[in-house]
Amino acid sequence: MIKSNVFLLIITIILVATIPYTSVFADDILEDEHFIPAFSTVSPAETAGEPKINAGAAIVIDMDSGRVLYEKDGYSPRKMASTTKIMTAIVALERGNLEDVVTISERAAGIWGSQIGLKKGQKIKLKDLLYGLMLNSGNDAAIAIAEHIGGTVEGFADMMNEKAYELGAINTHFITPHGLDVEGHYTTPYDLAVITAYALRNPTFSEIVGTVQTTISYRSLHNTNEMLGIYPGADGVKTGYTGQAGRCLVTSATRNNWRIISVVLNCPSRNARAQSSKAILDYAFNNYKPHVLLNKGDKIASVPVLRGIEPYVSVEAIEQVRVPLRTDEIDKVERYIDLPETLEAPVYKGTEIGYVNYLINDEIIGQSVLLTHSDVRRKVFLDYLGEIFTSWARLMREGIFGMLLF
Repeated sequence: MIKSNVFLLIITIILVATIPYTSVFADDILEDEHFIPAFSTVSPAETAGEPKINAGAAIVIDMDSGRVLYEKDGYSPRKMASTTKIMTAIVALERGNLEDVVTISERAAGIWGSQIGLKKGQKIKLKDLLYGLMLNSGNDAAIAIAEHIGGTVEGFADMMNEKAYELGAINTHFITPHGLDVEGHYTTPYDLAVITAYALRNPTFSEIVGTVQTTISYRSLHNTNEMLGIYPGADGVKTGYTGQAGRCLVTSATRNNWRIISVVLNCPSRNARAQSSKAILDYAFNNYKPHVLLNKGDKIASVPVLRGIEPYVSVEAIEQVRVPLRTDEIDKVERYIDLPETLEAPVYKGTEIGYVNYLINDEIIGQSVLLTHSDVRRKVFLDYLGEIFTSWARLMREGIFGMLLF
C-alpha cells in the first residue's frame, strides 16, 4: 500500500513538472500570499539617470497632460492579466447602476483563478462586485459584471473595445473582462496608462482602487496591490498575474497635488514588480516638477472680425495647461498658436476657433482649445449710417478747429 502511494506521488510530480509554464491559466492566484516589502517607505532625494528595472515593459505618464515621463518598450502589445479589470470597472461604472442587484450565473461561479467565492444564484449589488473585482481581483466578479452590463461576456468585451477606441488606445484589444490568458487579448503599457488616467477621473473608481480593505455583504476584502501603504502617495490601482503575462502592476501615486501613473508588465515576482514600480515612480517624482504654462480663461490673442460691430474679438484658453518638466527643459518650451486670420460676423461667445500648443523639440507636451471671449454681432444698415454721421461730425470738428487756428 505504501509503495503504491509513493508510486502515485512520483507520477503526479512528474506530470506537474512537465506542464509548460505558459499553460498556467491562473490569474492572481498567488496575490494573497504574504508579501515582504521590497523597499522602505522613504524615497531617495534624487535619482540620477534612468532607473534599472526588472520588467519586460514599463511606462510612467502624467495623469493630467498624458506626457510620458519614462518608458521601456512602452508601445509594444503584451498580455495584461488582471489589469484588464481597470477597463471592466470603468465600463461598468459608466453603463451600470451601483445599486443594481446582480444574479450570479453558473459561468461566473465556475470561473478559475482568483475569486471572491460567488455561488450560482447568489444575488449581490454591482457596487460590491466592483470592490471584489478591484481589491481581490475576482474573476467571478468580472464575469458577473460582464453578463449583467453586456448581456453576455462577448457583448461586454465589445463595449470594452469600443471604449478603448474612444480613448485612443488603438493597440489594445479585449476578449475577456478578467484577463486570463487567451489569444488576441492584449494592450501596451502606454494604452493601459491612458485607460487608467481616464478611469481615475471617475471619483467612484478612484475611491475603490485606493481602498486597502473593506467588507462587502458576505466577506472581507483586502487589496492585492502591495504599493498601497508602502509607497508614499500610492493611491491605486491594480495588480495582475498569469503564466503568460507574468506579474503586472498599474500604480497611481499623488504628491503635492500631482498625480502620475506607472505601468509595469511581465515582471518575474511581486518583489520585482514592486521594486520596478518604485524605481520608475521615484525617477518621475525626482526629475520632473509640474509647471503651469497657461491658466483657464487666459487671453491668448485677438482676431479681427469682418463686418462686426467690434473690430476684434479676444480669444481665451478653455483649460489650464499644467505640464511636468525637467529643470533643463524649462527654457526650451515653445508656444504655437493656431487661429484663423479673420472671423466673419456674427461671432458667438464660447465658439472653438483654434488651439494653443506647447512644444519641446517639436513634441507637443500640452494643449488647450481656444474659445471666443464675447459675442460680436454683424453690422446692419443703421450701424453703417451711424459711422457715416460720426465721420462727418469728426471732419466738421476738425475743419472748424482748423479754420480757427488759421
